[in-house]
Amino acid sequence: MAGAAGGRPSVWGIYSSMEYGPAPEGAGPAQAWLETHGRSFGHFMDGKWVKPEGREAASCTNPATGELLASSLQGEPEDVEATVQAAARAFEPWSRLPCHARARHLHNMARTIQKHQHLLALLESLETGKPIGEARARDLPLVIRHFYHHAGWAQLMGTELRDWKSLGVVACVVTWNSPLLLLAWKICPALAMGNTVILLPPPHARLSALLLAELGAQAGLPAGVLNVLTGEEALAGELAAHPRVAAVAVASSVEVGRALRRATAGTGTRLSLHLGGDTLSIVFDSADLDGAAVGLSNTVSCQRGQAAGALLLVQEAAAGALLQRLKLRLGKLRVGDPLDKAMDGGALADEAQRAAIKAYVEEARAEGAEIFQAWAALPARGPFYPPTLITGVSTSSRCVQEQVPGPVLVVLPFRTAKEAVTLGNHRPSGLAASVWTENLPLAMEVARSLQVGTVWINGQSFVDAAAGLGGSKESGSSRDGGKEGLFEYLRPSWESRAQPSPAELDYKTFAASCSAEPPPLPGPTGPEREENMPRVDRTYKLYYGGAQKRPEGMASLPVLDPAGKVLAYVAAGTAKDIRNAVEAAHKAAPGWAKRTGHARAQVLYYVAENLELRREEVAARLGALTGATPEEARQEVDLGLERLFHWAAYCDKSGGTVQETPLHGTTLQLRQPLGVVGVTCPDERPLLSFLSLLAPAVARGNAVVVVPSPRYPLPALDLCQIFDTSDVPGGVVNVVTGNRDHLSRTLAQHQDVQAMWYFGTTQGSQFVEWASAGNLKRTWVSHGTPRQWEDPAQGAGEEFLCQATQCKNIWIPMGEIFAN
Repeated sequence: MAGAAGGRPSVWGIYSSMEYGPAPEGAGPAQAWLETHGRSFGHFMDGKWVKPEGREAASCTNPATGELLASSLQGEPEDVEATVQAAARAFEPWSRLPCHARARHLHNMARTIQKHQHLLALLESLETGKPIGEARARDLPLVIRHFYHHAGWAQLMGTELRDWKSLGVVACVVTWNSPLLLLAWKICPALAMGNTVILLPPPHARLSALLLAELGAQAGLPAGVLNVLTGEEALAGELAAHPRVAAVAVASSVEVGRALRRATAGTGTRLSLHLGGDTLSIVFDSADLDGAAVGLSNTVSCQRGQAAGALLLVQEAAAGALLQRLKLRLGKLRVGDPLDKAMDGGALADEAQRAAIKAYVEEARAEGAEIFQAWAALPARGPFYPPTLITGVSTSSRCVQEQVPGPVLVVLPFRTAKEAVTLGNHRPSGLAASVWTENLPLAMEVARSLQVGTVWINGQSFVDAAAGLGGSKESGSSRDGGKEGLFEYLRPSWESRAQPSPAELDYKTFAASCSAEPPPLPGPTGPEREENMPRVDRTYKLYYGGAQKRPEGMASLPVLDPAGKVLAYVAAGTAKDIRNAVEAAHKAAPGWAKRTGHARAQVLYYVAENLELRREEVAARLGALTGATPEEARQEVDLGLERLFHWAAYCDKSGGTVQETPLHGTTLQLRQPLGVVGVTCPDERPLLSFLSLLAPAVARGNAVVVVPSPRYPLPALDLCQIFDTSDVPGGVVNVVTGNRDHLSRTLAQHQDVQAMWYFGTTQGSQFVEWASAGNLKRTWVSHGTPRQWEDPAQGAGEEFLCQATQCKNIWIPMGEIFAN
């Protein structure tokens, strides 16, 4: 710093250089708290500290300096068992508390955190390397906001969520190095909805989670409601496999998410995934480039954890001007001591993270990319990395296709808005995006088109407890915050937890072929007409792309009546037929999703009208097939008509809402379709279950590939003729008959299927969940448990709407007129 005589800066020198002076924050309160615990921590379970004998200890260090802060225990399977038992004991009394009582507990928790937020901010900064300014001004207020907001949901659960109930013990697994806010995202809705919680914090950032649990006990949370288990990531698998853990909520990497998806397959354990993914930013030439440069540089300075990295798409006409502004701002960012309030960026998690970032950057340099780095203000020692700008790379470069875990901004040019959307969606992850333009219609169209969970318009990194944060594709499909985030921790009130015993499946060979008992020899499938005139044989084909198709395998399967007589033959679909159907659905999905809700409703009403015209014929066929009485068969047809009307009514009545966030502007929640949904139908109530699953998916704008009941496929095939005469666009509904598990195998493994609904066997449910780890598609399986499809709660409840849509929040700031 410019100085004067005696080494002290003069006023003139300060104004001439405009350099920052040091503004250190004293760590005394955090160090004192550590000392009160002897700098040695055990688990926090059942409302008290527990230190089992014979456990290894792990060091908790300050990543910026390497200073040893404390030691904590490395948990063992026995500790998992003890913690789960404590949480399970607390669940019944906690879930049975009056809603108002739980609301008071969360309110008191928020008050207690407010009293100690300075201590929490210091501890978070010390153990993660996060700048103290960011922890104090952003993270802690958001943590407190989450507790207050969800105290309100706890109060309203009995009225707003009267048809839902708690899950049980929820394990929250966080492996990213910014744990406090992520933990609040997970534990607040879980506690508010009457669940008990076990936290597994990051291996190297455990202290703030332990302090949070201690504050919970101080606030009066009952023993066992909030527990902290410390240890390595392997304990996540132990928790997920425990039969008394009802759900696992994960904030981690894609690899951890995949591993837990496979570990929980077939167990009945709910899995909520909030996984990695860089932030996408799209800057058009109509944008305020100075504002965009500020927002983007601030985002880069905050990227230190494993969920970091950003991809910038900039329109060619604005690329030069924007990059000039970015280099100017990035070159002035200050990176250093996290406890210095004047720092823009802090430390990385460790040297391994710095080495990983360097490997990405050097690989891009070797490919011919231009690298800009602000080395000037970087400390000489410690795991720090300069804000970095990478330009001149191709779309196939590893730093474009993968997430760079640090303060790195990768830049790609584009020419048209359609090209920008294509580039943005051509990535496996889909967490969040920002769109920069003064053209609001353009911004809204791009925001709706991007396959991400959150979009900020002319802003960056807005988050709040009232608006769900989450992603799509490999970023996971769960939501944290808002009403939409509550359903991660609830089940319908009629439903009991399915706890099947996972089978020892050979996943490589399970249902790999459609082998079955040899079918009866083909022959007459019905009585002859009078005067010895034979019936005209009816050939049931597959239905996809709006047309009848013969199966690729050129084989048929018999359909038997209750007496064992061959009633008809249907096509034996193969994996190739499923792929053809998915291709047809993929082509039809965008156009169907863009239709207005009213237009989709008219199609469903038209299907119902035409089904009504053929009521007696369909009922007679249903009775002959299943052995139902004429009255029972007609009743099932009538219930199917009612389901079509029910979901037609929902076509234009559940598109979203306005979220009440603190933003000076508008936060829109959109309920968007998933894309292509694979549906496997059960044998019970073959017509009603088929329509109950098909209608909500189609009503909300999805295209479907349906495998009807293998035992009773004829009602679905009869409906295909109705679809043809009811203006259903080709490819929106596709029906493939055959071996249920063989066809479901291909659907579950298909990379272009966004969700899989399976209502079949226990083993099939297990395989679908395991196979979904490939592209982390959403799954909804029955675990072999039948439903009462005629019951509106079980056959047309709110869960169908939740499963058929994904929530996207679009943040639109204002401030031109009434900013003050």
